[in-house]
Amino acid sequence: MATRTARFRFPALLAATVVTVGTLVATAPASAEGTDTAPVSGPAPATSTGSGGAVSSVDASASRVGIEVLRRGGNAADAAVATAAALGVTEPYSAGIGGGGYFVYYDAESGKVSTIDGRETAPAGISETAFIDPATGQPYPFTPQLVSSGVSVGVPGTLATWEAALDNFGTRSLKKMLAPAIDLAEHGFPVDETFRNQTLDNKERFAAFPDTAALFLPNGDAPVVGDTFRNPDLAATLKKVARSGTDEFYNGDIANEIADVVQNPRVAATSTLPAPAGSMTAKDIADYEVVHSDATRVDYRGLDVYGMPPSSSGGTTVGEALNILENFDLGGGDNLASSLHLYLEASALAFADRAAYLGDPAFTDVPTKTLLGDRFAATRACTIDPNTASVRPVAAGALTGDGCATAAGTVAADTENVSTTHLSVVDRWGNAAAYTLTIEQTGGSAMTVPGRGFLLNNELTDFSTVYDPADPNRIEPGKRPRSSISPTIVLDDGEVRFVVGSPGGSTIITTVLQILVNRIDLGMTLPEAVAAPRASQRNTATTSAEPEFITAYGELLAPFGEQLTPSGDTFTSAAQIGAAATIEVTEDGRLVAAAEPVRRGGGAGLVVKPEG
Repeated sequence: MATRTARFRFPALLAATVVTVGTLVATAPASAEGTDTAPVSGPAPATSTGSGGAVSSVDASASRVGIEVLRRGGNAADAAVATAAALGVTEPYSAGIGGGGYFVYYDAESGKVSTIDGRETAPAGISETAFIDPATGQPYPFTPQLVSSGVSVGVPGTLATWEAALDNFGTRSLKKMLAPAIDLAEHGFPVDETFRNQTLDNKERFAAFPDTAALFLPNGDAPVVGDTFRNPDLAATLKKVARSGTDEFYNGDIANEIADVVQNPRVAATSTLPAPAGSMTAKDIADYEVVHSDATRVDYRGLDVYGMPPSSSGGTTVGEALNILENFDLGGGDNLASSLHLYLEASALAFADRAAYLGDPAFTDVPTKTLLGDRFAATRACTIDPNTASVRPVAAGALTGDGCATAAGTVAADTENVSTTHLSVVDRWGNAAAYTLTIEQTGGSAMTVPGRGFLLNNELTDFSTVYDPADPNRIEPGKRPRSSISPTIVLDDGEVRFVVGSPGGSTIITTVLQILVNRIDLGMTLPEAVAAPRASQRNTATTSAEPEFITAYGELLAPFGEQLTPSGDTFTSAAQIGAAATIEVTEDGRLVAAAEPVRRGGGAGLVVKPEG
């Protein structure tokens, strides 16, 4: 095994390829200082290189909103909030004010990395039998019954996160940062294939709730590609919040309306969905608070990798896997097969420990320091056979940090869905934001608050669906369900080097981990690291992999005994793992904003001042 290496030095950055993901035809977002609009059209590059600030997200309209805020003097926190609000309009099935998320921020002046936990919480009245059908005494079927219900809805934390981000780090008001999203909701955005397909995928669920059907299934069908989708109800809701602040949401009529929908789901008479009711009250919503915690941190190849602490499992699981990998020499060329094998092994081990020890730290004694310690990583690394895949699932590691036990383990049930969205921002002063926000699965609970234009989350399905008193992720009143969200900021000598994150449920962790390994260890540029095919080993008997990963690396990994299972039959959205949005600051100060060139329709990485 290798000892720790000297500080990593980046190879010369190859010229980034600009990939066009389509033509945007919409109105320009309202700026941080006003509401003037003008026609905008032209290509939306997946990767841009330049200076002055950068924004990367899955959506061109949202990325342009963030760039405009940076151009007009806003900082990374301002741009992150404005971009997130825009994503709530253009990505309503993945994010919005009916959900929650996790925010990681680097302040260049203080050199401090801070976090905001805006995860949804279980209502005070929830019980350990909440997921049990009283008529049968058995758990509700997970899909589509449990995920399309009032009992699945957690208290939303998104607006509280935006308010906390601006209050703690920003320079602009929430009112100004909501203006671009209001403009997008009023004037609309062009429907693309991803939006239409996501609507069709949820047609049965959406049709079960008349308010949702009226908004997203006009005339009984999904919006047509090329049409303009407008959401005047959401625009009106955001205007109310812009005028009166977040109290309008957490203490006003909107809170009462959310609670009423949760307790009394509006189900069409023709629907067969049971849509079990939840217990959320307006008081639960009024009592919601974000949590400020220290970021997780590990040293990897001389870089400082900061992530999201529990209630997310992202920072600890990515960090532990990196600590395990630092016990080995990785690289491309003749070392590539071994490096990929070790990546899969480290991920399996970290996921075993995630299942055993991770939960909401307000309810569970999470051993974060131990899990991120070098000693613990060494005891996990020594269980790896460099030449042969382990028999999975593997067992969790002993927290005493002794020995190299290899007893058989068990697979934790994976109930996290693969939607969500992520954005990354770096401003001209070197501040950075990594923010992943979500309403859980695509379309959330499928329930729209009447007349308000936004979907409610179904995040409580991230709790273990079978109650076990020993399970750190068991359901409890007021508790945050465990998440895999992994917004990550990497520093080099105290300056931002990478900002990384992705949607994808539990595959978020492996997506972020693989991108970092691709870039730092395997010699890829950041755009190459994002575009490369992915595999996700989450302590299961076989490894889920994109078909292109199997084509490229299946034969290389076969001698190790790695068993790869296609994540889909073709390279469609069903087969894709993650949808990353990243930024790199090169050693000469250039910004490389790299989003997906293909996955989820392609993203948009933009800079304020493009090169060339």
